[in-house]
Amino acid sequence: MDFELSEEQKLIQDTAYKFAVKEFEPIAKECDREEKRPEGLLQKGAEIGLVGITIPEEYGGGGLGFLELALVTEQLSRVDMGLGSVVITSAFGSENIQFFGTEEQKKKYLPPLVTGKAATSGAYTEPNAGTDVAATRTKAVKDGDEYVITGNKMFITNGSFADWFITLCVTNPDNKRFQRHSLILIESDRKGITVNKIHGKMGMRASDTTEIAFEEVRVPCANLIGKEGNAFPQLMHFFDATRTMVAAQGIGLAQGALDKTLTYIKEREVFGKPIFANQGVQFIVAEMATRIELARTLDYRAAWYVDQGKTNPSLNAMAKYFAGETAVWVCDKALQLHGGYGYIDEYDVQRYYRDAKVLEIYEGAKEAEKLTIARMMMK
Repeated sequence: MDFELSEEQKLIQDTAYKFAVKEFEPIAKECDREEKRPEGLLQKGAEIGLVGITIPEEYGGGGLGFLELALVTEQLSRVDMGLGSVVITSAFGSENIQFFGTEEQKKKYLPPLVTGKAATSGAYTEPNAGTDVAATRTKAVKDGDEYVITGNKMFITNGSFADWFITLCVTNPDNKRFQRHSLILIESDRKGITVNKIHGKMGMRASDTTEIAFEEVRVPCANLIGKEGNAFPQLMHFFDATRTMVAAQGIGLAQGALDKTLTYIKEREVFGKPIFANQGVQFIVAEMATRIELARTLDYRAAWYVDQGKTNPSLNAMAKYFAGETAVWVCDKALQLHGGYGYIDEYDVQRYYRDAKVLEIYEGAKEAEKLTIARMMMK
């Protein structure tokens, strides 16, 4: 069993981290404070190959795996998770096209994502349907060779600037509960679409989050991704892969918080000596480092299995829930060790602390991940 990353993977890590330090650090506070997605950042990431990492080479992508995606996500999130999301999630949802789309769809929609000239969005969550994906109510009714789509989506990443939405819709209402839905691509410039940006988020403020209303939006039936009525298993396969990316966000965020904390406690003196000289403090940072390493090893293993075509839903759920919980715990300790300074925005740990909580909520709340693990154990 070889735990050593290849030279190519190490180079990917290094490239992503240096990019984040150069591009994120000067603007992170401003983007957080103003809830601003910086113009041009996505294109800069695309220029050095950080966008469309898992998209096959024949469509212009990196042709790499979810392990490499996790490596990049971790290093970007280590500096700022919100800005990292701007780069990484610009192609979020396109995995559905890779996994289930037609050749025509792949040729049309995947190449623009890689260059940063286009962005996509996964429109799955609704005001009354989050973790319970099958409760989705947005309807897509056939009318000749078109679908007519009506419904509302909530907490949608990239909604303000995405060029198309991979949208979960009810197409077969009379079928059994998990056979009613389909995935349909909706171009954002079609009539009947209203997008409102959500303001006042606790964290991840540089990342675009929106609510979307579809009012009798017409799209060709050719925009169906995969088979009609088969969206639930398609989405479960999609989430099984992308949870390794979300876990990597947590690992990177936690590592960044630890990095900042180590710098602070080595320089800050209390009672005539550096904070780090206190044995109780050493115990805390040792546990922070250990939890991060555990989460990292778990996620890398889960991503490796995805790339081998041996996706393990239980392992992916473990990685996502544990990495999110680790990020929250580590950031709490980081802020505590900064004392009063950690509570003001002069220091980055308060932003890390605010960003961390969403990792226990989005793309499957940690309680749902635990249910997945338990159900797999009972098989």
